[in-house]
Amino acid sequence: MSIHEREFLNAYDQYADALFRHCYFRIHDRERAKDLVQETFTKTWEYLVDGKEVKNMRAFLYRVATNLVIDEARKKKPISLDLLQEEKGFDPGHDPLERTQHMIDAKTIVSYLSRLDPHHKEVVVMRYIDGLGPKEIAKILGETENTVSVRLHRAIQRLRSLVTAYE
Repeated sequence: MSIHEREFLNAYDQYADALFRHCYFRIHDRERAKDLVQETFTKTWEYLVDGKEVKNMRAFLYRVATNLVIDEARKKKPISLDLLQEEKGFDPGHDPLERTQHMIDAKTIVSYLSRLDPHHKEVVVMRYIDGLGPKEIAKILGETENTVSVRLHRAIQRLRSLVTAYE
């Protein structure tokens, strides 16, 4: 097995689930999100086979996936974030009270996120849902780490003001 094959298989094992969440949260279609993850890894494999080097595999994969999501969005009309809760199989818990509370929390979070402008929402999702650091987000978005940090700070300020206004 070549070094590219090992690197690729390790990347798949390490990042496939996170990339699925990354895609799914943005397009709200499980099957299409799976397809985009598959396409992400296909494009990455082709890139490696061409003899090109990837210095940061995680950032590279997220950049490819994000570009595919953007391409997907260009093809379709935007879909409401509320569809996330309506997805079949959404099962936050077995206890009905816990499940209801979780659904309320999820709807509240989605509601707040939907009030952010797209640039702020994107960095919040990448940071707190995808678990990426500012440096990785900057590489994925092709921006400076400082720009990402400022955007995160402003997004959090906006979310705080929304929560305070709600309470």
